[in-house]
Amino acid sequence: MLVQKFGGTSVGSAARMQSVAKLIADGEHKIVVLSAMSGTTNHLIQTTEYIRLGNASGATDMLDKLETKYRKECADLGITFDILQPLFAALRKHCLAPYTCQTDKDVVAFGELISTTMMATYMAQIGEDVVLMPALDFMRINAECEPDLQATEQLLRTLLAQYNTHRYIITQGFICRNAEGKVDNLKRGGSDYTASVVGALLEAQEIQIWTDIDGMHNNDPRFVEGTQPVRHISFDEAAELAYFGAKILHPTCILPAKMHNVPVRLLNTMAPEAPGTLIDNHTSPLPVKAVAAKDGIYAVRVQSDRMLMAYGFLSRVFAVFEKYRTSIDLITTSEVAVSMSVDNNSQLDAIVAELRTLGTVYVEDNMTIISVVGDLRADNRGIESIVVQALRDIPIRMISYGGSEHNISLLINSDNKTTALQALSKALFES
Repeated sequence: MLVQKFGGTSVGSAARMQSVAKLIADGEHKIVVLSAMSGTTNHLIQTTEYIRLGNASGATDMLDKLETKYRKECADLGITFDILQPLFAALRKHCLAPYTCQTDKDVVAFGELISTTMMATYMAQIGEDVVLMPALDFMRINAECEPDLQATEQLLRTLLAQYNTHRYIITQGFICRNAEGKVDNLKRGGSDYTASVVGALLEAQEIQIWTDIDGMHNNDPRFVEGTQPVRHISFDEAAELAYFGAKILHPTCILPAKMHNVPVRLLNTMAPEAPGTLIDNHTSPLPVKAVAAKDGIYAVRVQSDRMLMAYGFLSRVFAVFEKYRTSIDLITTSEVAVSMSVDNNSQLDAIVAELRTLGTVYVEDNMTIISVVGDLRADNRGIESIVVQALRDIPIRMISYGGSEHNISLLINSDNKTTALQALSKALFES
């Protein structure tokens, strides 16, 4: 069995849905995971904000605009809007109900419910053997908001006994039920996670992630001209790239596929003939695969003479971050100081206040992590010197090397990001 996932831009209009339907209907038995049509999730989030403020009229106006959009998309697709009437009726009930913490999740889930209903209806109308399998009937997360793989697999296999007679099975990405049985989601980019979990649990032939770019590129094409797709990359390398800035793939979707040794292929719906990027457990000999940048970083340095030749100091520092559930991206140490980077500042004031009981604390914002990713084992000599030499004119705040065999990371001021990416591209890929 094949698992395919199509993102919001891939199903962003009636014309795009028709193109995706052709890609799906190739005769091969598969499960297809769809995101919400591009723009819909943001529209629904704005709707929930009106509900939160008690502005039922504003929320209704937002849904009126959304309904107008989907009436047109249904007409362009050649299907009747009646198939979406129950979903919009349920949405309107939320507009009139009191806001609760559950409202956001309930309302946002309708984006995927709408897109999958449209796709399944259209494909059935053109004569394809298709069925809609609700993700809310099998996708589960636990109390820690992580996928409950055991429960998901049991429910999924039970459902497939019912749906597997159909050639094409359509389901929703992103949405799920939590440990309390309530509607929840896998956060932004969670459709990738859905596809990875489903493909891994079923030990699929391949998981295909279809987007609007022909695979993972060796640098960010928004800032660097002439970037090239990376044709093959390992799971470990892809995980580093996804976490440190490559937007094409959600970081969390790597692990399930890696654990079950199911290859992932990144493909382009706009150019389906392009080979894309294959991700699996094999490492290709090319030392450097790609460069990525992660913005919105804060550097935190704790300096204290009490750290000198003392044990237990770092554990107390880390305990502060653990207390406030804030993860650390990079870390470097000296005899009397430890520097860290974080990408979440929601608890930073409280963290800094407690760290000041351990030493003097310095915080810098507007920082970017630049990551060079590839097969960077110690016997691949010289890569680190090329990286540092390429950035010789850029002030470097931190360097992290050796913690991973696949990553050299450097912390710089965000104002220098474009210059850094271009310099690394010239040094690593053009020479």
